[in-house]
Parts: sequence; C-alpha cells; structure tokens
Amino acid sequence: MVDEELLKILVCPEDKTAVTLVEQDVVDRVNGAIASGGLKNRGGEIVEQAIEGGLLREDGAYLYVIREDIPVMLIDEAVPMSDLG
Repeated sequence: MVDEELLKILVCPEDKTAVTLVEQDVVDRVNGAIASGGLKNRGGEIVEQAIEGGLLREDGAYLYVIREDIPVMLIDEAVPMSDLG
C-alpha cells in the first residue's frame, strides 16, 4: 500500500486540499462501477482498470485512484464520486 509518509504530504492537485485513504467498501463500489462499464473519469474517459485503493478529496467530490501502490494524482484521472450513485 501507499507509504504513510507520502500520504501525509499528498494533496488534491486542483484545490490543494487534503486527501484521505478510503475504506475498502468505497474501493468495492468503485470497482463495481468499473466492472459495469459505466464509470468515467473527469477527463470523460471510461475507467477500465480496477483500482487497489483511493484517496478522497477533502470535500468528498473526487477520488484519486491508487494502482500498483501508486496514487494517480492527475485531475483528469480523478473519479467523480457523484457518479457512483
């Protein structure tokens, strides 16, 4: 998983607010939406690869995915939480 020291310094690249590691139930919801083929990232692309974890922006609006223990901190790659229903 992501190094604890790294987690302490990571922030949302858009608004510079804190991000927190999500629980497994959120990861499962995201992966379910990915499996159904309907989840798009902020860039409008369909997310096809399952995630290992995620970092939720402080306001709860966007999730930055974690793949292979690496947080993908790109604005267009963030998943809008509103799309999870």
